[in-house]
Amino acid sequence: MWEYVEMVEDCIFDTVIRNGTVVDGSGGSRFKSDIGIKNNRIKAIGDLSRARSGLKIDAANRIVAPGFIDVHTHDDRVLLAKPTMDMKISQGVTSVVVGNCGISLAPLVADNPPPPLDLIAEAGACRYSTFDQFLQEVEGAPAAVNAAFLVGHSTLRVGTMDSLDRAASSTEIKKMRSLLEEGLTAGAIGFSTGLFYKPAIMAPTEEVIEIASALTAHRARYVTHMRNESDHVIQSLDETFRIGSESRSPVIVSHHKVQGKNNFGRSVETLNHIDDHLHGHHHGIAFDVYPYVASSTVLKEDSIRLSERVLITWSKARPDLAGRELSDIAEELGCDIFSAAAQLQPAGAVYFAMAEEDVQRILSHPNAMIGSDGLPHDEHPHPRLWGTFPRVLGHYCRDLKLFSLEEAVRRMTGYSAETFGLIDRGVVKTGAFADITIFNEDTVLDRATFDKPMTPASGIDTVMVNGSVVWEHGCATGHRPGHVLRHGGARPN
Repeated sequence: MWEYVEMVEDCIFDTVIRNGTVVDGSGGSRFKSDIGIKNNRIKAIGDLSRARSGLKIDAANRIVAPGFIDVHTHDDRVLLAKPTMDMKISQGVTSVVVGNCGISLAPLVADNPPPPLDLIAEAGACRYSTFDQFLQEVEGAPAAVNAAFLVGHSTLRVGTMDSLDRAASSTEIKKMRSLLEEGLTAGAIGFSTGLFYKPAIMAPTEEVIEIASALTAHRARYVTHMRNESDHVIQSLDETFRIGSESRSPVIVSHHKVQGKNNFGRSVETLNHIDDHLHGHHHGIAFDVYPYVASSTVLKEDSIRLSERVLITWSKARPDLAGRELSDIAEELGCDIFSAAAQLQPAGAVYFAMAEEDVQRILSHPNAMIGSDGLPHDEHPHPRLWGTFPRVLGHYCRDLKLFSLEEAVRRMTGYSAETFGLIDRGVVKTGAFADITIFNEDTVLDRATFDKPMTPASGIDTVMVNGSVVWEHGCATGHRPGHVLRHGGARPN
């Protein structure tokens, strides 16, 4: 239903979006309406045909949705290095959550941080003794997108411990908890772990619980790349639920999947296990997923063993081999794949180790959010960096009909904002920030491939962040209106 808005002073808008079909992020039915924007917020929804505005956008035959929220990114450094954030805004993303998998730029001062911190940090990038220093730098040089921040457990370990091959001492745990507390006070929305990776793999559950206890008072989130996503995935889920329960914090499982041919089909088991714990976990359980059968991270022997194919994304020893299959490289070098991998280190890779049926089953779960897990500094990145959200809308929603468009948008907007506590984000409603993506539901689709991973998507017409147009006509405008989303929502203007 259209609501007629009287022509009064409040109806002089900065921007009016006309004739669009609104999918508002709540999961409710779409509706035809105009949208009036003033001072970076949505001020009116209804019939604004008589309203005056500086900018008019005709959204006839288009979907007008909240800007998509990428809940799992490694965009910490790229927010400063490439602030136009083309790889995000080109697919309709207006907000990102950074600091995932236990990896954050701060708080840490280190010249050459170890893997996997080197996925986001080059020499000199880790220069922040406090988390607030990092937030202030991002705030002072805003990007095109909004950003919310997690404090990484591996980062705390690297900055606190003289050796990572052991459990932390009580003194070290106290120091890490204090640093987490400082980060949460500064505005971090939660604490992330990457127990799968070497800097944290020797951390016992009790260490994580003691550090995570700082979350309780702040009502902040525990976000985890679990210890195992293959043979021991159920045990890792149980560890995750225990940490959340004992720290009295909401739990978010990062990029939920089951890896390795022996585990194909086990998403039935893992999703049932999550469902069984949803009712007993009083603080909430959610998870994110990316719409691909391949993952991407640092080059690791155990990940190679699980994979049918391995594609090299970068190599400091042999940068000329980025984009090549590990098997082809091994044949060229005259050795096995593990010896070849050793010669490439340090390096990153894409691992083909999942079943499509599991991806679809996880995507279809109502508690699944969408996160790209893209690595923006890879020389030959996984196509999810540029294609995740249009792939959900085009391939899985429109073509395979796994869920309705309204439900797809909810998973990428309103539900994500609610889960991460991003106030007035992820919805098209009066009073919300004007983060808006306008797209063609008939043509939206990812075009990034494993061969050409940095190809922009099709069907994304216009993207607005805080009321400012950042993407139109297939190009970034150069505007950088993004906010730092500190705990409790964006800072008031």
